[in-house]
Amino acid sequence: MSEVLNHQQIKKKITRMAYEIYERNLNSAGVVFAGISGMGTILADLLVKELKKISPLKVEELEVKLDKTDLISEEIELSHEVELAGKTLILVDDVLNTGKTLAYAMKPFLDKELFKMEIAVLVNRSHGRFPLKPDYTGYELSTTLNEHIKVDFSGDEYSVHLN
Repeated sequence: MSEVLNHQQIKKKITRMAYEIYERNLNSAGVVFAGISGMGTILADLLVKELKKISPLKVEELEVKLDKTDLISEEIELSHEVELAGKTLILVDDVLNTGKTLAYAMKPFLDKELFKMEIAVLVNRSHGRFPLKPDYTGYELSTTLNEHIKVDFSGDEYSVHLN
């Protein structure tokens, strides 16, 4: 297992992503971060905290609850309802592999009157099988399909490793 990003590098990537989000959403009525269960929720929370430090934007967050191993038959739920009209929704996940999880995570928002929908990921592996590209990426990493990326937000030291 080799380290791809250490704690300091991850913090810098999150700060840069927050500035990009701020710059691109100055005219939005607000920004809602929708973190995908697990590491996506943690990354969304870190982005929200950073954005609140640097901007006056109205920021909210919620969790998109789904089973990544059974996307087709399992119900996709939101942790709570949020008013989305005129706001930017940013779907957040730790790693973008094929895009399947993010595509299914969009489902609860497709009938809402959003200003726009964007995607933020810490690591983009660029194995797109679904027509999705992240708007905010911490790190681009070309890998084989057999390799795995592990993002660890537990404890005081965050890390990203390649297996």
